[in-house]
Amino acid sequence: MNKNSTFEALVKPVIVLTVICIVVSGLLAVTNGVTAPIIKANTEATANAARVEILPEADSFTKLDYTDADGIITEVYAADNGAGYVISGSGKGYGGALPVMVGISADGTITMIKVMDNDETPGVGKKTQEASFTDQFTGKDETLDGVTTISGATISSTAVLNVVEHAFVAYNTVKEA
Repeated sequence: MNKNSTFEALVKPVIVLTVICIVVSGLLAVTNGVTAPIIKANTEATANAARVEILPEADSFTKLDYTDADGIITEVYAADNGAGYVISGSGKGYGGALPVMVGISADGTITMIKVMDNDETPGVGKKTQEASFTDQFTGKDETLDGVTTISGATISSTAVLNVVEHAFVAYNTVKEA
């Protein structure tokens, strides 16, 4: 085997593959740079639409600084017109994280809750997303009198209840600020 055939058999394929990898990596970086702002804007628009759905009296929102010691509450938004707050959190359901948005009006009653997309068991834990469960929170104050969990989906519905309880803790903290 001579030097030329060694180069052709071993070195040249390595160089060609390296160049291909560099070019493809560069193209992926450019694509990411172009699409990242679009994806971020779409995500924010979807979140704003959900906030308006949760607290329809609000016209726009401002994110507040809030740290939950238990790590359940992830975001707190105040309505710019004083209509209330939209508080997002995540409980530990049977299938993993169970994200919930809670709207609390300025007078301290729930306007609406929304259980977001999750990996709960269809037909059981997914019942937490149904109106038959979420509607029982509307109009309730922090006592949550009359709110019940779902039989057969106790872990999932308790996770939602836990997020709502923590949302009221956040509400009581930020409304005083």
